[in-house]
Amino acid sequence: MTAKTPTVTPDRRQIGLTLMILFQCACVLFFVADVAEDIAEAGWAAATDIHLLPELGATLGMILGIAFEARYLLRILRKQAQMERQVSVAAGALNEVMEGYFREWKLTPSEQDIAGFTIKGYSIAEIAGFRGSAEATVKTHLNAIYRKAGVTGRGQLTSLLIEDLLRAPLVGEAPLVPQDRREPA
Repeated sequence: MTAKTPTVTPDRRQIGLTLMILFQCACVLFFVADVAEDIAEAGWAAATDIHLLPELGATLGMILGIAFEARYLLRILRKQAQMERQVSVAAGALNEVMEGYFREWKLTPSEQDIAGFTIKGYSIAEIAGFRGSAEATVKTHLNAIYRKAGVTGRGQLTSLLIEDLLRAPLVGEAPLVPQDRREPA
């Protein structure tokens, strides 16, 4: 079993915010060109003109708004990257916990596949469909898995792994099988 790396896709908020920033940049360029044209025609004395002051204020406000939105967008992107790294670490840790237990329980490759699908929450019918086997075969494998794991059902199997994951150190550190479940050396 291998952990899949999540696909990074921008969400609607990020796309919307990026489009809004681009639109506002176009508007700022228009306002800056208009103000520059007004100043070029009337000179710097036009800066006190009642018509030009609101344009200057609006332009400055849009520039500040763009700066704020760009900063916010960068913060969102950093937070998303951090969360994706955390999910990846957690997925890797869960995968290590699962593989450690599968070795300890001496599950066959078929049992490992079925246990993995079971932990992910798939139904017996779905697992049978994925594997191209009969539901009775999946049930037989599940009974063997539960017996080898010393649990009575799906809930206990999943909670055993999740509980161990919550107690486990980061991926790549000490063994993930708890002391009371290890074989004596």
